[in-house]
Amino acid sequence: MDMGREAVAGSRTVRSGLHSRSARRRVGILDLLTTPARSVAEIAYNLVMTKQYASVTPQAIAVWCRELGHQTFYATYFGSGDPRDRLPDDLDVIFIASYTQASALAYALAKLYRRRRTMTVIGGPHAKAFPRDCLRFFDLVVGDCDKALVADILWERFDPGSIIASAQPFTDLPTVEERMPEIRASAFALQRPVTATTFPLLASVGCPYACDFCIDWDSRYRTLPLERLAADLRYLARHFPGAMVGFHDPNFPVNFDQVLDVMESIPPVSRNPYVMETSLSVLRGKRIQRLRETNCVYVAPGIESWSAYASKAGVGRAAGVEKVRRVVEHLTQLHEHVPYIQANFLFGLDGDRGDEPVLLTKEFMTRTPFVWPVINIPHPFGKTPFFRRYLTEKRILTTMPFSFYYSPYVVTTLANYTPLEFYEKLIELFSHFTSTKMLLRRLATTSSPFAWLMHVVRTQVKRRRLGDFRRLHSMLRTDPQFRAFHEGRSTVLPEFYQATYERMLGPFAGLMSRRDRIPELGQ
Repeated sequence: MDMGREAVAGSRTVRSGLHSRSARRRVGILDLLTTPARSVAEIAYNLVMTKQYASVTPQAIAVWCRELGHQTFYATYFGSGDPRDRLPDDLDVIFIASYTQASALAYALAKLYRRRRTMTVIGGPHAKAFPRDCLRFFDLVVGDCDKALVADILWERFDPGSIIASAQPFTDLPTVEERMPEIRASAFALQRPVTATTFPLLASVGCPYACDFCIDWDSRYRTLPLERLAADLRYLARHFPGAMVGFHDPNFPVNFDQVLDVMESIPPVSRNPYVMETSLSVLRGKRIQRLRETNCVYVAPGIESWSAYASKAGVGRAAGVEKVRRVVEHLTQLHEHVPYIQANFLFGLDGDRGDEPVLLTKEFMTRTPFVWPVINIPHPFGKTPFFRRYLTEKRILTTMPFSFYYSPYVVTTLANYTPLEFYEKLIELFSHFTSTKMLLRRLATTSSPFAWLMHVVRTQVKRRRLGDFRRLHSMLRTDPQFRAFHEGRSTVLPEFYQATYERMLGPFAGLMSRRDRIPELGQ
């Protein structure tokens, strides 16, 4: 066993190795992107959009398993049909990657695979955030991993019930060419790329910022080998000209100039369009023009709050009205070079109080119709300072299933708003930016068909979210038990959430008892 890897799970230890290194195993890798679709509209959206969110790491694991000599099967699940139908029945091992929102489906599938005596392994954001909860359903829970750790899993070097991780995140990845079988399976239609096909890349891992709500808050930033990035870009330019590249970096590109130098090594006429998420503090001066020169078509900076996280926005100590002014100026300049901009916000932080954050955000929206705003509700993902503080202060609704750790749901009590007040303000924000007037103003700011389509589709999606807010607001106003739960005066999960949970899981709901749904928040 390489001492650079570790296993932790109470008294459980690493085994000396019970499975022959020469044994060829049947290995499945399943990337859960969402839960079963509940309407024709959701099926259509998942087929076009959600399908393209396949993660890089599950694809890398598939390549590593193949290179290790195992019979490997890879699939993504984007809401249609039974996930098990995408893989053979007789697997020896299954790796499942899941976000917290889809964790209930991951748990239900783990129960079914265990009945077949398949070894179950979970990784991804949910496993990193809530590993002890995952252990209730999976044999192994993986945090950071690399090829050597995957090999040890397949050689059965760890006792069931272990939480395992490599000593540090991987330092290199398989190339796009090596991942092509997985990309074809996840992003193509009938083995061919389509208009929405996006090729996932990573230029870096980790993040240089320490935002208390983010699971990457303590993950050291590393640029991955630039020669591999250059090889990937050359391959895509040669074999898939014009195809979209999606950078999955938590914060791209902190080492901006070195990465853009690599991108500029591709002849201008051959550069694939790309999308990425970054911080405004990186995008200064001539760098903004370099985005256009390298064919960046979509950038998503994190603004987060008008009263906090100023370093990411690059506004020094500015807050309130002054921060709005400076961010508007910056994004206006950015829009001259990038056709589509998304700005990410959190509303409901302890620094938010009264009408001011709503008024400032509405002012920002009005002044930047070319920017698509994403208003996130803060959720306490495990192993973050945010989670630890809220848990210590007893502000987490401890019986709320993990399936509700995403908008439109609130799983904490808020410092400065009652639940009723909070939803009233969310309704005000969403009514403003999804109005027909705002949509027409947005469409008038661009001649890009890509941006035009994105604005129309996303407006319709967020109008449905607005309807969700209104239903929850109505229940808070009329149902005393529902209100008591959200105010932290009751731990009895309302039947509304039990029924919604079961609708989310569809045919898999019967596998998850009501006890199974209560999360294990211990870290």
